[in-house]
Amino acid sequence: MKRIFAAGLAAAALCTSAASLAQDAPIIIKFSHVVSPDTPKGKGADRFKQLAEQYTDGKVKVEVYPNSQLYKDKEELEALQLGAVQMLAPSLAKFGPLGVREFEVFDLPYVFQNKEDLRKITDGEVGQGLLDKLQPKGITGLAYWDNGFKIMSANSPLQTPDDFLGLKMRIQSSKVLESQMKALDAVPQVMAFSEVYQALQTGVVDGTENPPSNMYTQKMHEVQKHATLSNHGYLGYAVIVNKKFWDELPADVRANLEKAMDEATTYANDIAQQENDDSLAAMRASGKTTFHELSDAERQEWIAALEPVHKEMASRIGQSTIDAVNSALGR
Repeated sequence: MKRIFAAGLAAAALCTSAASLAQDAPIIIKFSHVVSPDTPKGKGADRFKQLAEQYTDGKVKVEVYPNSQLYKDKEELEALQLGAVQMLAPSLAKFGPLGVREFEVFDLPYVFQNKEDLRKITDGEVGQGLLDKLQPKGITGLAYWDNGFKIMSANSPLQTPDDFLGLKMRIQSSKVLESQMKALDAVPQVMAFSEVYQALQTGVVDGTENPPSNMYTQKMHEVQKHATLSNHGYLGYAVIVNKKFWDELPADVRANLEKAMDEATTYANDIAQQENDDSLAAMRASGKTTFHELSDAERQEWIAALEPVHKEMASRIGQSTIDAVNSALGR
């Protein structure tokens, strides 16, 4: 954390207001993320850079840093709060450890049956209300970006919940995901995304969960013999910005950046499903991983095994948040 603290102090010492910067030199937005440029998030970040620089007529320069080049999972939110970077797109699970536990509703297994369910939340009042809860943390939420629905992988078949017994499964830092793996009698292992491939390769962990695009671009299929198309959970991101930086931008610059973000969001979400479909096809073609599709009966068995997670996590996430999601989904 010393590196982040020092970077934050340096940024604070050197920084004048965004308004004065706009008069003298381009406003720099450092956009850091932890995945490959070839993923939906990576491509969305690059599209935002293109549009932001175009719409502001060069008043803004966006520097994109993929693949944890600047900060790993556990470091990036603090870096944003300190002003060492201006923009991130962390997975929604990251906000629980930050103290905004309501976001962990997105981690509940099988909370969304399909993308239509998801859109009712991210594009509606519930989603906006969650973003608003970041303001006291010095963070402004700008948009939700999809990655997709997750699949389970390991070096042994995962056809039924019983197949998880004793497996060391990598997860993001999330109490909900921890509860999910425990419900399957697996051993949850919190680990930075950038470390997962090597951990799978060396047997430090046995398996993990990811949308196909993350699994493929990080070459996890090369070190996982089996995967199940469980679609049990959603992995999405919130594009966020340092609140002080955002509030101090000239109004015209901020308006153009909002326009760029709206268009980049549409682009990122439109390509997410195609990226996952293409990645799954490429992994199948490689022959290195055997993919199992759940039958209706097997899917119901998974749902039943994971249902207790919803009740166990209600006190943490907030029953009112869970109720708001269910109400928006017509349940």
